[in-house]
Amino acid sequence: MTSLRSTRTPRARIRGLGVATAAAGLLVSLLAAGPATATPDPGDSSAPGTVSAQQAAEARSAIQSGEIPGVDEIVHSKNIEHLVNIPKDALPGTNSDLAFQGKYAFAGNYDGFRIFDISNPRAPRTVAQVLCPGSQNDISVSGNLVFLSTDSSRSDNSCASTTQPATEKSSWEGMKIFDISDITNPKYVAAVETSCGSHTHTLVPKRKDVYVYVSSYSPNAAFPDCQPPHDGISVIKVPRKAPEKAAIVNFPVLFPGEGPDGGGNPGGPTNPGVSKTTGCHDITVLPGKDLAAGACMGDGILFDIADPERPKVIDQVQDNVNFAFWHSATFNQKADKVVFTDELGGGGAATCNAAVGPNRGADGIYDIVGKGKKRKLVFRSYFKIPRHQADTENCVAHNGSLIPVKGKDLMVQAWYQGGVSVWDFTDSAKPKEIAYFERGPLSATTMVTGGAWSAYYYNGYIYSNDIAKGFDVLKISDRRTDPAKRIRMDGLNVQTQPDYFDDFDR
Repeated sequence: MTSLRSTRTPRARIRGLGVATAAAGLLVSLLAAGPATATPDPGDSSAPGTVSAQQAAEARSAIQSGEIPGVDEIVHSKNIEHLVNIPKDALPGTNSDLAFQGKYAFAGNYDGFRIFDISNPRAPRTVAQVLCPGSQNDISVSGNLVFLSTDSSRSDNSCASTTQPATEKSSWEGMKIFDISDITNPKYVAAVETSCGSHTHTLVPKRKDVYVYVSSYSPNAAFPDCQPPHDGISVIKVPRKAPEKAAIVNFPVLFPGEGPDGGGNPGGPTNPGVSKTTGCHDITVLPGKDLAAGACMGDGILFDIADPERPKVIDQVQDNVNFAFWHSATFNQKADKVVFTDELGGGGAATCNAAVGPNRGADGIYDIVGKGKKRKLVFRSYFKIPRHQADTENCVAHNGSLIPVKGKDLMVQAWYQGGVSVWDFTDSAKPKEIAYFERGPLSATTMVTGGAWSAYYYNGYIYSNDIAKGFDVLKISDRRTDPAKRIRMDGLNVQTQPDYFDDFDR
């Protein structure tokens, strides 16, 4: 077994790994716009950004003793190599999600998106940057179309929009669509306003059309377009040859319960700030199996998408003991397991410490038992990174993807300032970490939000979008993950999980 003993990269060495991102003559698509504003998840009632004098002292002590890495210091297991970091460039906002197509990586940012040529993973090259503010700018790509989610109150649907109070009836939130026929010069071609905006979205691609499941939720009933019950998802149909005709075709209700707040779960005792479930945070689909899993505030759901316009709930589960905010979902390859994440603290709090413990702000692993409409989600275990982080580091389970190895359930996952973890859940009752990469805290005295937003495996490499530091490329060399290098994919939107072996094994 490969040792997980850490390898430390001193700060001076980190700087040496940097690569210039804007070569002379590079075309950068920049549209005049106002700054984007963040829309945090209501993970719990703790106040991100506040660190007591005692917590700051404990963080400094932990750094000095070597218990955690120093500020900006890189630490990783011996089976992980950090190939390169590309700092943020023309887009200064928060880095968010990633998508892939061919030799390109598409990196979301609260101020727009950036496209990298990753044909040489050791030296990614920027080919375009588009300034179009609208957090979170959750991103995906299909054919010649790029999709962006806007879940912040904007003055209009243009890329020149400005922020305005969410209470304004004229506020715009929803989906934006770009044409990338010319990859160096993306064109904004369509926008669809959706109820409660679009925090994230998921593509269900068809030959002639792309269906978009828009996930959004209502933590604040003061928002005019988020009045409860907001208990479903918007379904948008986008004709590939005429994306300007994109339109909402359905709003299926997933939580048809009683009362004005909808019918979902009110959340557990670790999450006093969230009322009943009023929408989904994220949905992952398996188009090849007509199956989807939704992480929906206080609920985890499994549903049938045989008719993509009319998804039907198969099963619904809650965890009132440890889960605060159901954030995202990942199927294993056989579709007999689902990993749900709990974003305790909304991504802005320090939850990877002894005080919070191993079960909160973690992954929940569920087996899928039974067949057809009788399938059930059965809880098996929790997984959380085994390294405590400083109280100045925001850390919690976040976005990840499968590493495709036949007969194994392996996953790479981002944990904000907890870094990037590679772990094995083949035995769903006994998950274990097999590799990791992380940086030390951004500050030893103050809570500064940063770290890996997403960490995904694509064609032999791990790509991570760090909120503050930029775009990272990692390489794992381990006998357990090495077979995945033979899988070559044409593209990857993680929330639209491929059948790696039937569709992409070449």
